[in-house]
Amino acid sequence: MKKIGIVGLGMLGNAVALHLLDSGFEVTVFNRNKDKTIQAKNKGAIVVDSPKEVAKKSDLVITVVKDADAVKEVSFGEEGIAKGENKELIVADMSTIDPSESKNISYKFQEFGINKLDIPVMGGPNVAITGDLVMMASGDKESFEECKSIFEKIANKVFFLGEKGVAHSVKLAMNLQITMLALALSEGITLVKKANVDPKIFLEILNSTYFKTGMSENKAFKMIEGKYEPTFTLENLKKDITTMTNAAKSLGIELPMIQKAEEVYENAVKEGLGSIDYTGIIEYIKRINEHK
Repeated sequence: MKKIGIVGLGMLGNAVALHLLDSGFEVTVFNRNKDKTIQAKNKGAIVVDSPKEVAKKSDLVITVVKDADAVKEVSFGEEGIAKGENKELIVADMSTIDPSESKNISYKFQEFGINKLDIPVMGGPNVAITGDLVMMASGDKESFEECKSIFEKIANKVFFLGEKGVAHSVKLAMNLQITMLALALSEGITLVKKANVDPKIFLEILNSTYFKTGMSENKAFKMIEGKYEPTFTLENLKKDITTMTNAAKSLGIELPMIQKAEEVYENAVKEGLGSIDYTGIIEYIKRINEHK
């Protein structure tokens, strides 16, 4: 497998494409907004006009798009991947979507004789560019083994988790963690500042304990400084939070904290904060405390 297609060149898809080009693969790309393909094209990617054309030129197509509706459109639309009629093709979806939707998309691909894998990842474009993502994979084991060497170029850890949809369940649980960590840091920083304590001291103490995280050691300092250059936007995390609450309902479980977080992030998006990094949720916490 040397020919790889990428459908969706947002921040993550673009970084994955650039890394695969650096790793010596032939990469064909499609994005609705052609401006987002310029970096990949300059590095040697073949830019085409439809997902269908990507499928015709590839052994493996990776989809990295906004949501389940977008996955279905690029997969089964008039110029979709399935219309490429490439029976040797494997499709791997890196988008964050509802596990039940992922299963349905996999079954639909099977009608076209195509196997689909779930390959959501943890880590933003800053680690995708060096192949240091963490990947959760599920679906057809034989297809996974066929693609494993490519996945190990994209990610430094690859976990195969079993049947269709399972990887997306774990991905939602992982994004639930970052949601709560961002909120906890935002509220902790806000609390100590109001108490006239330097929040950097708060972080120094936190990071001296068992409760430190990568976020508290790195992004939290940018939160204090008001620097929210997006690696994953607040709006996109809000979309994922809604996917979490919908998945919880379909499983018949109650997740009260993520329901509350959905409300907070939704309000932040309404305040115009959707395009900044998800850790910019601290800006919303600041705003609701400005007049108190």
